Amino acid sequence: MTEHTVPVTAPARLTGDRTDPTPIAGERQALTESLEYYRRTFELKCTGLDPGRLSERSVPPSTLTLHGLLRHLTGVERWWFRIQFAGEDVPVLYYSDDDPEQDFTSLDGDVDEAFSLWHAECARSREIVAASALEQTGTRISTGEPFTLRWLMLRMIGEYARHIGQADLVRERIDGVTGE
Repeated sequence: MTEHTVPVTAPARLTGDRTDPTPIAGERQALTESLEYYRRTFELKCTGLDPGRLSERSVPPSTLTLHGLLRHLTGVERWWFRIQFAGEDVPVLYYSDDDPEQDFTSLDGDVDEAFSLWHAECARSREIVAASALEQTGTRISTGEPFTLRWLMLRMIGEYARHIGQADLVRERIDGVTGE
């Protein structure tokens, strides 16, 4: 090693219980297990950080934080599964026309409560999926157009996959931990 060479160490890696989707499965099983896999992966990205670190804006000027992603995904679960697909009359979370980015910018509130609410919204989404056929439709509020549960589940898998990539970068910036 020369005097100008800096030794490189592998970053710490997140680990935790998570089940890979079954590689040979029917459509419903594949969609359900894939969405669960991504939900669990997001949760692992947040593991081991105190609330202050979860709310840390790690790449200024971006407002992206793990806490903000948590709030966003909680709102997305409710918006798509409960409000638009199931037609439930429940309030929108972390959004208003006056402040459409509040899920990312208004990080007041307890992080543990935010995780509890996310878990509850995911549980309700699971119930809706279990009680519905893949061909069943909901209605997009913005356009009045119908969409199937199949389409919604694919959309949610994409939503989680995109935000997990962001969470990966935020987490690595916070404490150097990667993986999962």
